[in-house]
Amino acid sequence: MTLDLSAVVLPDRHPVPLFLDDVRAAERAGVRTVWTYDHLTWPLLADGPWHAAVPLLAAAAVGTERVRLGTLVASPNFRHPAPFAKELMTLDQLSGGRLDVGVGVGTEGPDARVLGGPPLTRAERTERFAEWLAALDRLLVEPVATVQGAWFTAVDAHQIPGCVQRPRLPFTVAATGPRALRLAARYGSAWVTYGPFGADVPADEWLAAIAEQSRRLTAALEQEGRDPGELRRSVLVGLEVAWPFESRERYLDTLGRLAEAGITEVAVHWPRPDGRGVPEPALPFVAEAHGL
Repeated sequence: MTLDLSAVVLPDRHPVPLFLDDVRAAERAGVRTVWTYDHLTWPLLADGPWHAAVPLLAAAAVGTERVRLGTLVASPNFRHPAPFAKELMTLDQLSGGRLDVGVGVGTEGPDARVLGGPPLTRAERTERFAEWLAALDRLLVEPVATVQGAWFTAVDAHQIPGCVQRPRLPFTVAATGPRALRLAARYGSAWVTYGPFGADVPADEWLAAIAEQSRRLTAALEQEGRDPGELRRSVLVGLEVAWPFESRERYLDTLGRLAEAGITEVAVHWPRPDGRGVPEPALPFVAEAHGL
């Protein structure tokens, strides 16, 4: 089985035309989706330029023809579902139905603190995400909707003309814990994981953790009455992780082990001037390994 390849282009490329150059290069290479991070800042690159995801994706939507585009990942940390649904609907229209939205619980980092709210426990963040995701689902499906919850309220929120993709654009749900995996099984067209947290996790441990997460996702899908093969299963290779790209043989071995775990797609960080992401010399054999 040949796994699909997607690419991540971070919103720190400056000036903005450099971001678009990378998106177009990834499209020419044949990747399935170009993702960008939906953060207001990111600790690793906090002292440099960092642009907003939605306007970058709008520019990419009118500057590309085939490649799918998306956030990896949006969260309730600073996004209210009503205006965000309107932005997503508009992006789906701009791209001609090529938008995916990656969504997740949200970390405890700067995005969680920027609006000045009180710190939340992990359980509270998960409860908030469950409500946010259900609201986003409804707001993107119904032309006019009112939602009321403990975290979010929207009154007569209009979504006209609606998404190009019906009944709505697809959700790619980031999930590792039991509750989030159930939400991925309920709402997702795809699931994405970065495996265990941390850049220095040994390869075997990383692969074993992904396999276990995939098994738990299968169980969650069965509980929801869905076919376990129905969801795309994507793995994000971290920005700081170098070992899969050491050689063609090492990369092919990694893909084989991911395929055994049920993974159907790999998302890599597009080559960067700072040397992070896929090394330029590795890009040809990475593309070849995915049949591009």
